[in-house]
This record gives sequence, structure tokens and C-alpha cells, in this order.
Amino acid sequence: MLNFVVVSVFAGLLFGVMDGLINANPMARRLYSVYQPIAKTTINVPAGIAIDLAYGVIMAAIFWLISAALPGETGLVKGLHYGLIMWFFRVVMNVATTWMTQRVPGRLLAYQLITGLAEMLILGAVYGAFLRIA
Repeated sequence: MLNFVVVSVFAGLLFGVMDGLINANPMARRLYSVYQPIAKTTINVPAGIAIDLAYGVIMAAIFWLISAALPGETGLVKGLHYGLIMWFFRVVMNVATTWMTQRVPGRLLAYQLITGLAEMLILGAVYGAFLRIA
């Protein structure tokens, strides 16, 4: 249980750091400027940290529950497959919805797909490599 808590909290913090790096860098700020007329001007940092920690715990729990059904012989390979699955459900579906419902540049959508893939693969690798599977 301690391993689960440590890994999921670490993953949640990592999630927050990666989100910050992905969304606050100069290139991302230029791409996301399309949302400037409707974007908030401040961020609720404590709520953001709590949400990222919750994501870390929930995603770790889902990995733990389905890991036996994931392809691969090692935890790392299972984690990478899990990352691909999470990328599809978290990122690809959101990007597809954005593409269908909003006027945003294609390079923003490509940026979200690429950075989301990297983020989900890293998190999946963390879960697979460090979360002990029952």
C-alpha cells in the first residue's frame, strides 16, 4: 500500500510539473493565445495541485486494476501500453472534439497530440516501472 501511495503521489506531482512545462513555455503560450479572449487571467494553484494529485492516484488505481490484462511481460511494457490507452481517452478524444467544435490552428492540435503522447507515455512508464502489481 505504501508503494501505491508513493508512486501515485509522485505521478501526480510529475503530472503537474509536466503540465506546467507543456502549457507555460513560450511556444505553447503563442499557440494557446487563440484562447486569450476567454481564458482566466489567474490560476488557482492549490486547486491545480489537488487535481493533479487526484489524477495521479486515480490513474495509478486504474493501472493497478487493469495491469493483468495489458499486453507485455514486464511492468514497463504494460505501463507504456497503459500510457497509449490513456493518451487516446484523455488527449486524442479531447483534440478531436476541439477540432470539431472550435476554430483553432491545426498546429495547436498537433502540439496537444504530441505533448499529450509524451506526457502519458512518461506517466505510464512510471506506473509500470515502479507500481508493484499484485
